[in-house]
Amino acid sequence: MKLRQLLYIHEVARHELNITAAAEYLHTSQPGISKQIRLLEEELGIQIFTRNGKHLDHVTPAGQQILQISERILHEVDNVRRAASEFQNADSGDLRIGTTHTQARYALPATIQQFKRHYPKVSLHLNQGSPPQIANWAADGEVDFAIATEAMEHFDELIMLPCYHWNRCVLVRPEHPLAQTDRLRLKEVADNPIVTYTFGFTGRSQLDKAFSAQGLEADVVLTAVDADVIKTYVRLGLGIGIVANMAYDKDEDHDLVRLDASHLFDSSTTHIGFRRNSFMRAYMTHFIGMFAPHLTEDVVNRAVSSYPGPSYLKLLDELKDQLPTM
Repeated sequence: MKLRQLLYIHEVARHELNITAAAEYLHTSQPGISKQIRLLEEELGIQIFTRNGKHLDHVTPAGQQILQISERILHEVDNVRRAASEFQNADSGDLRIGTTHTQARYALPATIQQFKRHYPKVSLHLNQGSPPQIANWAADGEVDFAIATEAMEHFDELIMLPCYHWNRCVLVRPEHPLAQTDRLRLKEVADNPIVTYTFGFTGRSQLDKAFSAQGLEADVVLTAVDADVIKTYVRLGLGIGIVANMAYDKDEDHDLVRLDASHLFDSSTTHIGFRRNSFMRAYMTHFIGMFAPHLTEDVVNRAVSSYPGPSYLKLLDELKDQLPTM
């Protein structure tokens, strides 16, 4: 049995049993992968995949177990490489982050600027996607950190630590009737066409809950994952915008009136997550601390050692009172 064979079956499974796609990803040949899979099956005396002619059809029950074990082995091999790299090049490497547009655009720039000053030799890679995509990337080891607010049920395989609370504001054009309102009421918001986030992004679920709780129906006329897009259509007069507070810039958005909406909606919490058995290089721990200063190295180590038991849940309760609000 060879590590290369385990890598091949892992990538074939990850590419939905498409050997050609797996071969392209691994920069090798399709016949080479097929041959190594058959050699592995012959050595183990079982079928990992069922076949329909020349094509792979399904993963067998035995194959499912072998794939789970293989994933753990490959993950540990990656940890071995990271551990060696930590001693050879402590201040260089790669840091891969999966997050949403709002976090990448508004929450992360200051942290990334600070991080690059300390670690100029570390290459940063930002992958933007939906919360389910981000969770899958982190679970599969394609990113080191997942940073998200919505759909926490998708992140069950990760250690998720809370970073900060945030709420929302309403944006209107200066001539809009709501522009002179001292304190918004939810019904006033519901009475207007709304431009806001796509469901599943940037705390959108809290908006829907608030309207539903008061028996109101929001007239959402346009949704987007990008707050800048939302602001563009507010400027065009399509409706009023509901965005994260952090997405409003008083200089860039001087042509829009910002109205506080924190009393209308429950706050949301942004989390940072990573795989439990990941080898945490020093610069990775430092990045977490830069993004969320209360998540010290000691806190991260406590989370790793206690996850997912009662001590981990106790730690999360302790952190609730330490979170800043953005």
